[in-house]
Amino acid sequence: MLAHILITVLQIVSTFYLTIVLLRFLLQLARADFYNPISQFVVKATNPLLRPLRRIIPGWGGIDGASLVLAVLIQALAYVLILFTLNGGLPSINPITLLTWSALTVLGLIIKIYFWSVIAVVVVSWIAPSSHHPAIQLVAQITEPVMRPVRNLMPPIGGLDLSPIVVFLILSVLTEVVQRMAMAAGLGAIGVGL
Repeated sequence: MLAHILITVLQIVSTFYLTIVLLRFLLQLARADFYNPISQFVVKATNPLLRPLRRIIPGWGGIDGASLVLAVLIQALAYVLILFTLNGGLPSINPITLLTWSALTVLGLIIKIYFWSVIAVVVVSWIAPSSHHPAIQLVAQITEPVMRPVRNLMPPIGGLDLSPIVVFLILSVLTEVVQRMAMAAGLGAIGVGL
């Protein structure tokens, strides 16, 4: 019972911070508003761990490699702690397997962030289309890199933008692919789903 509670707490805490780190990555990828209050929170929450890592891992063409490496390392640490709690001692796991699990989980979380962000943008466009709330603006900026290519292929028809439907379909397929890869890598064996 105590182990289950501890694992649940580890998963919640690690996923929360991992989401913040991935938001930093996605905000930079989308070139979102740096001065948005939520962006500032994300920067301040991630700087202590990212600054030292950035000295070692530079960005590549607008992609913040340090944020991705930090996300994978955080997830790997979370898996080690979960396995430690389950086994009552240090786990004997292949580091390549651990990094594979971590990378797949990070990829799955990025897909979830995009999925829920697109839902938020669609809902807000219906109920508050002219809202200037910082969170709404930031979510719209995050989704733009995945929505723009689809909009370029499928411009709005009669004022109706169908690109979110196509993006949902693509994200659903990607989710299924990542889940299959995770099962093939043995990630389901420790009871942690994507």
